[in-house]
Amino acid sequence: MRKFFSYLTVAALVLGVAAPAFAADKADKPKVDPAEAFKKMDKDSDGSLTEAEVVGKKTGEMADKAKAMFAKKDKDKDGKLSLEEFKAGGKKAK
Repeated sequence: MRKFFSYLTVAALVLGVAAPAFAADKADKPKVDPAEAFKKMDKDSDGSLTEAEVVGKKTGEMADKAKAMFAKKDKDKDGKLSLEEFKAGGKKAK
């Protein structure tokens, strides 16, 4: 029993020390500029995104999430996202 608690203590220490290191890796990722992402997705360079451009090659659940995000951000319901609509909110659909 004493051995078990020793292993448990060591595991807790290792995880306690490693957790901040993992968090630092995530924080070091560069933020994606929304304007750059918009430009990459705008395949026909018309200055707006269609649902097809937003969905792209995504399938299944990822495609469903992209469609939901598109519907939520298309405030004027014209079937296109302007850069302003795309940037609004800044959060992914869940």
